[in-house]
Amino acid sequence: MSSLEDLLNKSIPELNKRFVERRRPVPKGLLEALDVDPRQGAKQLARRIRERYRENRSEGQRLHFLLRFEIELWSQGYGTIAGVDEAGMAPLAGPVVAGAVILPQNYKLRGLNDSKKILDPEKRDELAQQIKQDAICWSVGVAEVEEIDKINIYHAGLLAMQRAVEGLSTKPDFILVDARKIPHCDTPQRGIIRGDALSASIAAASIIAKTTRDAHMLELDQIYSGYGLASHKGYPTPEHCQALKSLGALPIHRRSFARVREALGLDPIQTDLFPAAPVEETLQDSIAVGETFAATETLELEESFTVGTSDTETFTVERSFAAAESFAAAESLAVEESL
Repeated sequence: MSSLEDLLNKSIPELNKRFVERRRPVPKGLLEALDVDPRQGAKQLARRIRERYRENRSEGQRLHFLLRFEIELWSQGYGTIAGVDEAGMAPLAGPVVAGAVILPQNYKLRGLNDSKKILDPEKRDELAQQIKQDAICWSVGVAEVEEIDKINIYHAGLLAMQRAVEGLSTKPDFILVDARKIPHCDTPQRGIIRGDALSASIAAASIIAKTTRDAHMLELDQIYSGYGLASHKGYPTPEHCQALKSLGALPIHRRSFARVREALGLDPIQTDLFPAAPVEETLQDSIAVGETFAATETLELEESFTVGTSDTETFTVERSFAAAESFAAAESLAVEESL
């Protein structure tokens, strides 16, 4: 490390680049020296460095708060904890993708958060790459459009999560899941409502899931031009709905979703998906569906979409919940019939 005297011989712009932009460690005595430095901008630089200290402290506290579920489980003897989340429940087109990540204990990554709160795609990609590099292991699971239409979007999301967990190279001791529980999984697990904003492990999984799905939708945009898939990623934006009406449905559009079925001139109700279930089980499934969509899909529908290369336009999607309409109707019918 340069001596204090050597540093003070550098220009103020050089010091700013080193300690503010690059966030290098600040040697003892530098701030006090800048406070009395007569050069223009020296005192302002000292203020900026102190602001950086405050930001770092605040970010550290936030990241520690994100680990509270993990810390509790570590204290109970669970060594490896997987976070699991999905992306793509609400879109009219494309698959649903789930991510599963096992982070090192006490892992803290600046900027780690619920993927829906990270509006800059480049920042999401940077975080995803860092998470993949640092994680003990990570995996993605996919449920394709055909599977979504066969078993409905709710169960397809669970299927993608199940596949993501099965793809982990290390079996976790415990699983934290966003808003639900994974079926046919013998590992202890806990569903946390809005877990992608409350757990570091789930937040990391949400970033892996979203960036993976977004990259896939960019590939599909190269195959199916004219629908704007690169910008809206299949979500029911005004642009996408208009393209669906004027150009018709693609093979990647979900036939079980009301807006797509409307474009195809089909009955909007999806029924007879599963054999009749006991009343209690059916009611519990319906409650779980309602909780999941209420807790997670509102946030996902109110996402920002990048348009072109520089402009960002936020669409407020109608609260009709196109992703849930047909399934909710089918579940309601199942409950009524079982009663």
